[in-house]
Amino acid sequence: MTNSNNRVSDLVHVRVSDCMHHGILSCPPDAPLAQVAAIIAGRGVHAVVVTDDHRGRPVGVVSDLDVVAAAVDGSDLTARQIAATEPLSVSSDESLHRAAQVMAEHRVAHLIVVDAAGGYPVGVLAASDIAAVSAGAPSEASGGEIR
Repeated sequence: MTNSNNRVSDLVHVRVSDCMHHGILSCPPDAPLAQVAAIIAGRGVHAVVVTDDHRGRPVGVVSDLDVVAAAVDGSDLTARQIAATEPLSVSSDESLHRAAQVMAEHRVAHLIVVDAAGGYPVGVLAASDIAAVSAGAPSEASGGEIR
């Protein structure tokens, strides 16, 4: 049986940059539901970052569950309207423990990872990445795709 203190220690000693998904898939705020769904389905990912049209600044995150909820509603919504998740971020040099705290506190499954030096988006960290480290399994992030 594994000591739970060891798992917390693992999260403290592993950096976000060690298991994040490099790069982001994004869409503009006015992208229709069908376009966001096509990105998620076509790339096999679980989230798309909604970026400001002018500066590319993240303004929201649309998860696959957000798309499902919007599809059930039947409304013709835009990405910004669908995005149930605020664009929370974590620095690439933060510990997974800190990232897990942010996810738990805000009840989100994806964080935008920003460069430690410049603060610009460089990737995404998913709750499943933290779960993989907690389980002692290798992260699936090594493929470079957002999941």
